[in-house]
Amino acid sequence: MALRLDDKIAVVAEVAAVAAKAHSAVAAEYRGLTVAHLTQLRKSARESGVYLRVVKNTLARRAVEGTAFACMQEGLVGPLILAFSLEDPGAAARVVSDFLKQSDKLVAEKLVVKLVAVGGKQYGPSELERLSRLPNREQALAMLMGVMKAPIEKFVRTMAEPHAKLVRTVAAIRDQKEAA
Repeated sequence: MALRLDDKIAVVAEVAAVAAKAHSAVAAEYRGLTVAHLTQLRKSARESGVYLRVVKNTLARRAVEGTAFACMQEGLVGPLILAFSLEDPGAAARVVSDFLKQSDKLVAEKLVVKLVAVGGKQYGPSELERLSRLPNREQALAMLMGVMKAPIEKFVRTMAEPHAKLVRTVAAIRDQKEAA
């Protein structure tokens, strides 16, 4: 069914609003996927905070114009599904990558990643796996806290070591005298 002009304007505005606040984007060709597979992909995207939408390429080009994803404009050809990460940069890549891993081989061959974009730069499909391994917010904060508390823990262990060494030395002398 063809879209009317008002509908096209609404789609472009919606995708442009999402693209303006998204961290990363993944464009994948979905030729040959069944409705059940697309529904499964959409469900996992909703659960992960990823905006997933099938948009005509001309409308998608207009929507990403003037955003950090303008670099994707030339690569938007063929039947594409767009995934935008709204919460953390690796969410969209994680959803697509997990779908490819969980699906059987025939389904995985039908969903072909074409573009990956992060921070205003376009990358090839080979970067999908690397982007999907990026930590989410909670993991990144945990890593940061571990790095921040490591020097303090090491300082405390260093300060406690002379006392512990003295206690071990006295215990060794006591054991030696008891054995004699």
